[in-house]
Amino acid sequence: MSGLESPSIALVGAGAMGGALVRGWIEAVRKGGGLTLTVVEPNFDLDLERELVAVGAVLNPPDAGPADVLVLAVKPQSFPAAIETARKFVGEDTRVLSVMAGVTIDKLSREFGAQRVIRCVPNTPARIGRGVTAYVASPACTAEDRQLIEQLLAPLGTVEPIAAERLMDVVTAVSGSGPAYVFLLAEVLAAAAEQEGLDKETAMRLATRTVAGAGALMLETGDSASTLRKQVTSAGGTTEAALDILGAGDGLGPLLRRAVSAAAQRSRDLGKG
Repeated sequence: MSGLESPSIALVGAGAMGGALVRGWIEAVRKGGGLTLTVVEPNFDLDLERELVAVGAVLNPPDAGPADVLVLAVKPQSFPAAIETARKFVGEDTRVLSVMAGVTIDKLSREFGAQRVIRCVPNTPARIGRGVTAYVASPACTAEDRQLIEQLLAPLGTVEPIAAERLMDVVTAVSGSGPAYVFLLAEVLAAAAEQEGLDKETAMRLATRTVAGAGALMLETGDSASTLRKQVTSAGGTTEAALDILGAGDGLGPLLRRAVSAAAQRSRDLGKG
C-alpha cells in the first residue's frame, strides 16, 4: 500500500461511515492485504465486532501507541470527547484522516500536533460502496500519503481530490448533503403521482425506482445528464411539458442554487463554530 506495505490503522468511531470504511478494510485483509486494524467504538454493532475479531483487529485497547493512519469517523459534536483517546494514536509520522464536517485541517493539526492531515467528505451511498468521497490534504502530505488515503477511502466508492480546503463547504453542500435532495425528489414525485390518482404504494414504487434507475443509467452509460435528458425529451411531448415548468425562471435551477448556497453557508458557519 503506497510506500507502506502493511500500514497500521486506528479508527475512532465505527458508526455508519466508520463501519462502511472498516468493512472495506476487513475485505482487504481477507484478500491478503497487509494492514493492521485497531478500532475504538463504545457501541459496536455485534456482527461488525465479530468480523473484526476474525481478522485479528484490536478493539478498544486500554493502551495505544502511534499508528500510521488515525481515522476520525465521529460526529463533529462528539469530537471534543474523542480527542484524548485519539491523541494516543498520533506520533510524528501519523497521517490524520478526518471524516468530520466543518472541523478544519488547522484545528486538527493543533489538536494532534500533526502536520499530515487530510479532511474528507463522504456521503451516505458510501454504505453500499456507491458513494463519492471528496478529500483535501495538508501541504505536508506527500504523493504517497495521498495515494494511501485514496486506497483507504476506496471501499466507499469514488474518491475525488479537491484543490483547496475552502471548497469543502461547497462539496459538503453538493455531494455530502446531495443524497437528501434526491430522496426528497422521489418523495415529492410520489406525492404528485398520488395527487393525480395513483395509490400511495404504487406512486412511491414508481417514483423511487425511476430516481434510482435514472442514476444508474447515468453511471453505467457514462453519458452526461444533459445528453440523457435530451434523449427522453421529444418535441411537443409529455416530458417537454413537464420540463417547461421545471426549467422556468422560478423552477428547479434557481431553487437548487439557493439550496446549495444555504448548505454551503451553513457548513462555513459550523466550521467557524
